[in-house]
Amino acid sequence: MASNQNESPNGQASDKDDIIETDVLIVGAGVTGFTLSLLLADYGVKALTVAKHRGTAPSPRAHITNQRTVEIFRDMGIEQDIHAVSTPLTALGNCVMSTSMTAPEIARYSCYGAGNELETVLLARAHEKHADIRFSTALVAIEQDEEGVLATVRERLTNAEYRVRAKYAYGADGGRTAVADLLGFTFHGDPGLMNMMTCWIEVDLAQYAAHRPACMYWIVRPGNAFWVGSGTLITVKPFKEWLMNRQYDAADEPDMSEEAVIEYARSLIGIADAPVRVKDVSKIRWLLVNIAWAEFLLVDAYNIAWKLALVLSGHAEDQILDSYSQERQPVGKQIVDAAIQALYNMTRLPEALGFRRGQLEEEGNAALAALGADDPDAEKRRAELAGVVKLQDRRSNALGVQLGQRYSNSCAVCYDGTPFPAHQRDSTLFYEPTTHPGAYLPHVWVEHEGRRISTLDIFPFGTFGLIVGVGGGPFVAAAQQVAQETGIAIPVYDVGSRCTYNDVLGEWRTACEISDRGALLVRPDRFVAWRSVDRPSDPLQALRSAVCHILGLK
Repeated sequence: MASNQNESPNGQASDKDDIIETDVLIVGAGVTGFTLSLLLADYGVKALTVAKHRGTAPSPRAHITNQRTVEIFRDMGIEQDIHAVSTPLTALGNCVMSTSMTAPEIARYSCYGAGNELETVLLARAHEKHADIRFSTALVAIEQDEEGVLATVRERLTNAEYRVRAKYAYGADGGRTAVADLLGFTFHGDPGLMNMMTCWIEVDLAQYAAHRPACMYWIVRPGNAFWVGSGTLITVKPFKEWLMNRQYDAADEPDMSEEAVIEYARSLIGIADAPVRVKDVSKIRWLLVNIAWAEFLLVDAYNIAWKLALVLSGHAEDQILDSYSQERQPVGKQIVDAAIQALYNMTRLPEALGFRRGQLEEEGNAALAALGADDPDAEKRRAELAGVVKLQDRRSNALGVQLGQRYSNSCAVCYDGTPFPAHQRDSTLFYEPTTHPGAYLPHVWVEHEGRRISTLDIFPFGTFGLIVGVGGGPFVAAAQQVAQETGIAIPVYDVGSRCTYNDVLGEWRTACEISDRGALLVRPDRFVAWRSVDRPSDPLQALRSAVCHILGLK
């Protein structure tokens, strides 16, 4: 990949001013930056991506890929590439808690899996699309004017500087963002909760892990001085490569020597001479974005890409870009709040085991052993422990947060004047699908040309779509007329009993929340943009009004 890092710019450099011109400047080349670069390339948008680092992440990052993210990968055409470098959920679908890897486990619960190949897959596909991505290139200055943004970047290998003129800039450079610093953006809340040391290690633990496969082995021991236990071992490659995370006191610099890392790893493993090999060590102040799910940042890119493409092609007004903050900021707050609560929930496990800071190891082990006693006190403690373990679902199985995002105040949604359906169950844990405008289109299996297909996969990449039922004929002509007027393709898909997309199981009838004469307008990111529960008196005017509202057209 190195030879391609600074090749084939999409923008054109001016001999007079030495300025590269492009439509979008993306600062940062992690998962979010790569995703946006790839999406914009697919939309035919000129973009330049710069990143101060030399290449993709050298060590594993996020260790979860949830359902919504995989749906996006499928829409981007890279789902199979991701599967090829991934570990399936069946091999890593638990979290195991114990006092060491060799000790009997304390508890176990179902969760997700790990990997560090995602950036490489995204970069490779972006290069296939001729996306211009430049590593070892740092943002030095950026300012906004009436024409867009003017940035100065520096090639770190040569110290050469040049300027980039772009209509828009997108900051994807992480928690320590240069874009936010240079433009004076402010953040709400505590910027960090703890200091963590992360070590990428290699040691064969199949003997202790293969019979209880997990994405994370959470080690809790008596006398621990920190919030969330003595450390965690996150599975990178079962069961030989691991990320070892441990908290450290901010007042003291941790010993990051290879000897110290090996010694600590052996203590978590429970084998004094375990053959540990250290591959990489780093320390961070654990920012809230780091404990939140990285996939939501990928969804951010998926959200903004189609809007930028429409504006830059002249099919939508700038105001549609306002919907990015209107939609994603509330989601970001929801994610961070959930992540903070999940972290506090983790701290309750040592307490439930009878572990306290500073206690003697013998005292803690006695409290742990007493959990197995046949007496009322131990039974009560076991029930409390089960409750604390169940709380971890709010961290690892928060399907409501992951799948149930609702955009309740967006200029890119045409609302119908009705409230969102009230949640019938815990909105963090449970996803309750709805076709209310501003909700993600529900997944339902339907049959098309003899094969099963999801309602999410009916639409080609990057397009709007209008779903109708048996009585949706008048919407076909309306969609054709509105498409001609706006230049936006609006293909119509009939979904329902005995339709082209046949609701053979009858599940769409319940999920669609519209009559056979109604319609759903779906955005390129698969969110419902407009809904007509029944056929309006003038389908053309109703659809035209909705589309113009979404695009910001008068």
